[in-house]
Amino acid sequence: MNKLGAAIVGCGSISGVHLKALSGLELAELKLVVDTDEELAKRTAEQYGCEYTTDYKELFGRSDVQVVHLCTPHFLHSPMAVELLAAGKHVLTEKPMAENKAAAARLIEAAENSQDAQLGVIFQNRYNPASQLLKQYVDQNRLGKLLCMKGLVTWFRDAGYYKTAWKGKWATEGGGVLINQAIHTLDLIQWLGGEISSIKGSVSTDSLEGVIEVEDSAHALIRFTSGARAIFYATNAYLKNSPVELEVVFEQGTLYMRGDYLYLQQDGEETLLCEPAVNDLGEKSYWGVSHTVQIRDFYEHVLAGNKFWIDAREGVKAVNIVMDIYESSRLQKEVPFAVTLS
Repeated sequence: MNKLGAAIVGCGSISGVHLKALSGLELAELKLVVDTDEELAKRTAEQYGCEYTTDYKELFGRSDVQVVHLCTPHFLHSPMAVELLAAGKHVLTEKPMAENKAAAARLIEAAENSQDAQLGVIFQNRYNPASQLLKQYVDQNRLGKLLCMKGLVTWFRDAGYYKTAWKGKWATEGGGVLINQAIHTLDLIQWLGGEISSIKGSVSTDSLEGVIEVEDSAHALIRFTSGARAIFYATNAYLKNSPVELEVVFEQGTLYMRGDYLYLQQDGEETLLCEPAVNDLGEKSYWGVSHTVQIRDFYEHVLAGNKFWIDAREGVKAVNIVMDIYESSRLQKEVPFAVTLS
């Protein structure tokens, strides 16, 4: 069986999910981990039986590495991916693909100019069984026309979470709860709802004022060209990480997702359609198990020479929503959805 040589750049918390997925993936062989913290890189390499380095540019000349996973801070995703694509490496980057529209535009250009190397963007929640079933209901028109949606993300982050130097700053994180935690739910909303016409939103710093530059709470009204609309609320000011909630209302019934449970509400009755797979991520259990599924899918696409479906143009949609909520909040008015980047 063909295998692709892999490298992980960034050995922080999210890298553990990628490393675990690779360790069980017969399509990949982990060759190298990279982190500017040499001790962290060395410990990670020893744990997973591979080499380590502190300089990601060493990857450019490594013929045994074909795929690079970016698990770095937000502001490094775009510049690193641009360079790696130019070096002929396939890149699978964590969300968001960039911290602002300009950086996203540079990455889209690099990905589209790449002759052979592919870019994939992690939005693992699209692979959750509940999300896949929801998408089938929408695409197959099983319950009639989609009318509206409601998304809720009520999580908790304290001041200690932002001790990491790049977090909580516009220049390096690109925002707060919207671009870091809630972007997954915004991505699902646009994936289900289709083309967006306008957004009206507002952001605030409710519990972490004086600790972070960015928002810890946000709400928005999203209008779709179909006539459907979505309301959305997200906060890191709660005192627990509650399951994400997504309600999708159709002409002939309602689908309600709480965590990875999916229910059908129809004719006064509620039916469980889907429940989550058990995972061993402990306090990070809300990440789910679908990183592994998406990573496998990316490698299968690369090995088959097929274009990966969550690419730069697909991955930027959620970034655009986040940025337009920020813009609407700044202007205090509804803004047309930015379908192009500038």
